[in-house]
Amino acid sequence: MLRLGSIVLGVSDLPRAAAFWEAALGYVPREEPQDGWVVLVPPEGVGGVQIALGVSESPVQERPRVHLDLYADDAAEQAAEVERLLALGAQDVDWDLYPEDPDFVVLADTEGNRFCIIDISHS
Repeated sequence: MLRLGSIVLGVSDLPRAAAFWEAALGYVPREEPQDGWVVLVPPEGVGGVQIALGVSESPVQERPRVHLDLYADDAAEQAAEVERLLALGAQDVDWDLYPEDPDFVVLADTEGNRFCIIDISHS
């Protein structure tokens, strides 16, 4: 049976993107970056989902078909994580598709890749 190994994000500035995702998730490089590529893993090892960053010339999609959902336990944690990620260099995204009472906040990383912070306690 297949299993999810890595989520790959295209980036234009590999060191900047790696620094953001390392700080955002507490991940560490699996090995030294090389040839425009680095794989970030949880600090306890390769047991969790990896984030791979590869230099890409493709433009960022404003409404990507695939994105990351990062979970927060409640609204307070969600708000704190949004503020922390913004301080790390994430950007607010003016998302025009929010429902009336959203459980998520859309942000973009330092490369413009969209991701969501989800309040999993929201009903």
